Parts: sequence; C-alpha cells; structure tokens
Amino acid sequence: LSTGDVFRAAKCDGDPSPALSDALQAMSRGELVADGVVVSMVRERGGCLRCMGGFLLDGFPRTVSQAEALDVMLTDRGVTLDAVLNYDLPIDEIVSRLSGRRTCSKCKAVSHVTARPTKVEGVCDVCGGALAIRDDDRPEAIRVRMAAYEESTRPLIDYYSSSERLLTIMADGPPEEILDRSLKALAEREKAAEN
Repeated sequence: LSTGDVFRAAKCDGDPSPALSDALQAMSRGELVADGVVVSMVRERGGCLRCMGGFLLDGFPRTVSQAEALDVMLTDRGVTLDAVLNYDLPIDEIVSRLSGRRTCSKCKAVSHVTARPTKVEGVCDVCGGALAIRDDDRPEAIRVRMAAYEESTRPLIDYYSSSERLLTIMADGPPEEILDRSLKALAEREKAAEN
C-alpha cells in the first residue's frame, strides 16, 4: 500500500474533498500530509493489511503519531508488524534519483533521465506520450521533503528501534542489489524469530 500512489490517484479525481485538496497542495510543495488525513486513507484500505502473503507499506508511517495509529490498527486486526525497513542514502543521491524520475502523462509509465532513459528524450517508450516531472520530484520540493523528514520522520528510527523492528538497509547501488539486501535482511529476521 503506497500512500503516495493513493494521493496521486486522488489527484485525478475531478472532485476531491477539501481535506484531500489540502493534502495534494501540501504534496506539490514537498510537505508532509497531515497525520489525520493519512491515517484515514490507510484505515479505509485496511484490507491490504490482511493479505495472505503479508503486506508492505510505502510512505506510511512517516511520524510517530502515524506509527502509533498503525500499531492500534494492526492490533485491532490481529496482525503483527514483523519489520520496518529504513533505507539509508545520502541526501544528494536522494535528490539525484528522485529529480531524474519522469512519468508519462498518458499511461503513467515511469522512466529516469539517467538510470532508465527513454529512446527519445521526453517521449514515453510505452505509448509515445509526453514525459513530465512530478511536482514532488522537483529538487526544491525534495529538499523541503527531506527537511520535513529530519524533523518529523527521523524519530521513527528511535520508535521502531526500541521495539527491535527496525532493519536499516544501505540503499546505494542498483535496485536489484537493494532488493537483494532487503530480502536477505528480512530472511535473517525471520530465521532469528524462529529460533
């Protein structure tokens, strides 16, 4: 469940609620969306937390308040949170990765100007649509978001460390390597829990 995807899908809705409109405006400035709005959106999609193969939350929780609300939601559903992945990467690399991302205006395919460039600059390889940079992928918005992260999200590291659910993964290198590191860390966590 990606809260960012939920908000971006809502952006296409012709008549978003006032709260959702505020959330979308905050996102376009690179700011974090209010806790209450995000928690409500996740609660509405609570079925995702009971998938047979498990679940992965992307972009949630981002504050200790959201983490506490998630713990309550999970307890209410009889679900356990096995691990929280914390991807560690220097800020300049984060800005470079995110600001290079381009999304097709028609089919929503994603490319990257350096890591996964299209055959023709600015044109989608899938459907020929125009590529655009999302408002929240502009370097200035990313830096605002990272400043908000340091203030609001960083305390999550302490929150999840204290309950021994945090796994920190170095996020340098290609996606395949990062995925491999993540899967290995999760497998080690599962093995340790069995013993």
